[in-house]
Amino acid sequence: MMKIKINENFKKIKPSYLFSDIGKKVRTFSSAHPDLKIIRLGIGDVTLPLSPCVIDAMTKAVAEMGEKSSFRGYAPEYGYDFLREAIARHYERFGVSLSPEEIFVSDGAKSDLGNLVDIFGDNEILIPDPVYPVYLDSNLMSGRRVRFLAANAENGFLPLPDESLTGEGYIIYLCSPNNPTGAAYEKNELAEWISFAIKTGSLIIYDSAYEAYIQGSAPHSIYEVEGAKECAIEVCSLSKTAGFTGTRCAWTVVPAGITAGGLSLSALWARRQATKYNGLPYVVQRGAEAALSDEGRKQCMSLVAYYMENAALIADLLKKKGIWFTGGRSSPYLWLKCPGGMGSWAFFDYLLENIQVVGTPGEGFGEEGKGYFRLTAFGSREDTEEAVHRMEALL
Repeated sequence: MMKIKINENFKKIKPSYLFSDIGKKVRTFSSAHPDLKIIRLGIGDVTLPLSPCVIDAMTKAVAEMGEKSSFRGYAPEYGYDFLREAIARHYERFGVSLSPEEIFVSDGAKSDLGNLVDIFGDNEILIPDPVYPVYLDSNLMSGRRVRFLAANAENGFLPLPDESLTGEGYIIYLCSPNNPTGAAYEKNELAEWISFAIKTGSLIIYDSAYEAYIQGSAPHSIYEVEGAKECAIEVCSLSKTAGFTGTRCAWTVVPAGITAGGLSLSALWARRQATKYNGLPYVVQRGAEAALSDEGRKQCMSLVAYYMENAALIADLLKKKGIWFTGGRSSPYLWLKCPGGMGSWAFFDYLLENIQVVGTPGEGFGEEGKGYFRLTAFGSREDTEEAVHRMEALL
């Protein structure tokens, strides 16, 4: 028997990941009913291919890697200058000025959100409930103290600071548009969090992975709001914007002026990445650069429009059936109240067993998600239309 010690904090998290549980249930059902077609509207994975400009750029980059004169080995751990500069130009679309040195390229927002805990000490963590599981799990793995911010129908699933938060030095996770609820903060609401963070000496970790889906006046970046560069780190990704779920590319912005304990957070994150990360492949970075160009943005937004048309199909059905929901306007996710007072997992089973449509139980994202359910618009048009047809007959 091994005599080593393990990280006891792993006992605080659930034995398996939410989407692993869903996958197991679906595989079991599929094995028992191999003749039935299952439509997956659960995991937020894209289905459309990469845009032509991305393919062209990556094809050219592959050819470069085949020539001695243009071959490249290890990529810079913070990203090639050409991509960091392209990301900085992307932020200019929102009126935000960033230095490329404040931008750190990585292989995914999920990775960065999970890894940021490495540079912080034992601070109290504020996490909205419900929300993307990596925020909670990564902090529990590190032994952090977590307090939940209730996100519910009463506050539009967008919690704001209130009188119950009497401490200081919090690390606050915000996601807008939110995964799973699809709710998006307006500028005045983010301003409240920024004011609170500055007043209490707290840090905001802002997940903007779905910014391309925003319709209306909600900010695409937290840095559109005055004061954010004093208290916020932003994480963004091309996964859902450019279809990079399998290609992988994201970035984290750490403003140069943010310090804690007399140290620059940007310098700490740079040191962490240099130690534990070997950089994103050159070929992928060239594809990402193309996706962020003017033509690339245009092509990627056609992908976004396709998925939002899927969302509209699902939204129309829910309205027709009188089922309460949010999301689907500035988000590819629709967050609905389970009909008939059903529990989240009961509704999951109901859809799977009766019409073979897979969604995500809301309680998998937190206690406040009980009785809610998430559907994603990332399926093909044909599958989305078929799923809507099946749900219309059942619900």
